[in-house]
Amino acid sequence: MRHDEIPLVSTYSIVAYDEATAELGVAVQSKFLAVGAVVPHASAGVGAIATQSFSNTSFGPRSLAALQLKTPPEDVLADLLRDDPARELRQVGIVNARGQSATFTGKDCFPYAGGIAEHGFAAQGNTLHGPDVIEAIAQSYRSSKGPLAERLIAALAAGQAAGGDRRGMQSASLLIVRENGGYGGFNDRAIDLRVDDHDQPITELARLLTLHRLYFERTRKEDRLPLAGEYLEEVTVSLRALGYPPALEHDMDAVKKALFSYIGTENFDERWSEDAIIDRKVLEFMRNQIATQKNGSHA
Repeated sequence: MRHDEIPLVSTYSIVAYDEATAELGVAVQSKFLAVGAVVPHASAGVGAIATQSFSNTSFGPRSLAALQLKTPPEDVLADLLRDDPARELRQVGIVNARGQSATFTGKDCFPYAGGIAEHGFAAQGNTLHGPDVIEAIAQSYRSSKGPLAERLIAALAAGQAAGGDRRGMQSASLLIVRENGGYGGFNDRAIDLRVDDHDQPITELARLLTLHRLYFERTRKEDRLPLAGEYLEEVTVSLRALGYPPALEHDMDAVKKALFSYIGTENFDERWSEDAIIDRKVLEFMRNQIATQKNGSHA
């Protein structure tokens, strides 16, 4: 395939490892449709890769296989690029589950193109307004605290504020992996969000992350409210108002059965418990639904 036949994936991204949670992640933004289907690759306990700029998507699985064998990121990059005839058009960022990182920018990538690799992360981009974009991404990540997902989105936003992709914005993606972190604990894909075509993809990605936290996170210890006393009364009244009346008003089994039906219908599967508790987030959601109903009836 000639260079002019290779699809261009010009973008900026960050790959990172969170030592506190053992999460690995990739965040990316581009003036390219559905960039999340091309650039990010990650495996829990192994590593995370961003492959962009005339992206060779085989680099994702090949990198993860090499990282699984404890090959250092720098050596992984060297092996990927050694026999690649289009290596000078490639851009790749890698981080492993020990925080070792590497980044590569071919000399023929569209300017501005460059990257920064430090312990715990690698940031890279091409077709950018200038080097300040990469430095802003890196500085945001260095100075931020909190969950990895929010830190990665903040890094993308910092890169955009510094100029971003000089062609504009179109899509963004966030991939976070953690052992047994996926839905039901059946896989490692803790967060996998994509904005395929949007005029403000980073803002939309942040909105989707907020929804993901609500629907897919499991109940925290501090959010386990006893299904008794005033909480039991409120849940019973709320279920009735929302169309899930317990078969018996003051029967715990009947209330829990109605609550289970409500939680399943609203997709709060991860916040259900067989214990006599109500998740605080679910209760707040119920309160908001009822308030919306009341406001609607007064319109």
